[in-house]
Amino acid sequence: MWTHKAWAGRFLPRSRPAGERLRAYAGWCNAVEGNTTFYATPARDTVATWARQTDPGFRFVVKLPKIVTHERRLTGVETEMRAFLDAIEPLGDRAVLWTQLPASFGPPDVDTLGRFLRRLPAGLRRAVEVRHPEFYADARSTSLLERTLVDADAEWVPFDTTVFFRRPPVSEAEQDAWAKKPRLPRRTRALTDRPIVRYLGRDSTEETVQGWRPWAEVVAGWLRAGRSPTVFVHTPDNDDAPALARRFHDDVRALVPGLDPLPEPEPVEPATLF
Repeated sequence: MWTHKAWAGRFLPRSRPAGERLRAYAGWCNAVEGNTTFYATPARDTVATWARQTDPGFRFVVKLPKIVTHERRLTGVETEMRAFLDAIEPLGDRAVLWTQLPASFGPPDVDTLGRFLRRLPAGLRRAVEVRHPEFYADARSTSLLERTLVDADAEWVPFDTTVFFRRPPVSEAEQDAWAKKPRLPRRTRALTDRPIVRYLGRDSTEETVQGWRPWAEVVAGWLRAGRSPTVFVHTPDNDDAPALARRFHDDVRALVPGLDPLPEPEPVEPATLF
C-alpha cells in the first residue's frame, strides 16, 4: 500500500527507490495493510527489507494469500501456510495475520475457521474479516463467530462502509468501490486488546471526517481501557489516505491527550523543471 502512485511527490519523495518507499510511508503512519500478500507470498528477503525500514513499533497487518482463504477456504493449505509464515518471519511480533474471508464463507464454515486458527503458531497475532451478512444480522451466528475468535485469541476486523453507501457514487472511483465493497452494518465491539478497524469514507473529505466521528469516540474508549487499536482510513481512490489517517489520529488525541503523536514525515522535495 505504500507504493500508491498518487502519493509520489505529495507524501513520498519521487526520488526514493521503490525498495525504500516504506521508510518514507512510515514517517506518515505507524501501521500498514499488507494487501499485496493476498496475491503472492513475498520473498523472505523482501520482507526483511520491510522490517529494516520501519521502527520496532510499526505494525504490519498482512493479508493471507487468496489460495488459502478464497480458493481452498482454509482447508488443505499446510504447504502454502508454511511458506507464508516463513516469508513473514522477519517481521516478528509486529505482524498480524489477517484472514479476509469471502462473502460466501458463512456460519456453517465457522468450525473450519476455528480449526485453522488453532493450528497457527502460538504468539502470532491473528485477525479475521468476515463478509457474510448473517454474521451481522443473526445473533446466533454473531455469537458463534465471537466464541470461535475468542477461543483462538483472534480479533474480528470490521470493515465500516456505512458512510460510503449512504448515497450513490459521484465519481469513477466511487462507482468502482460501489460495485466491489461489502455493504455491512457498523460493528464496534473489540474481542482482544488490539482491535483493528477498516473504515471507508467518500471522495468528499468533509463526509469522510464526519463519518468517522463515532469511531474517534470508540477508539478513544478503547485507549482509555488499555487497548491498543489500529485504524486504517480509506477513500475510494485512497489518494489522500495518509493525510486523512493523521487527521483521524489528531481527532482521537483531542479526546485522549496522552496518546503519542505520529512520527514526523520527512520533507517531500518540490517539483523542479530540470
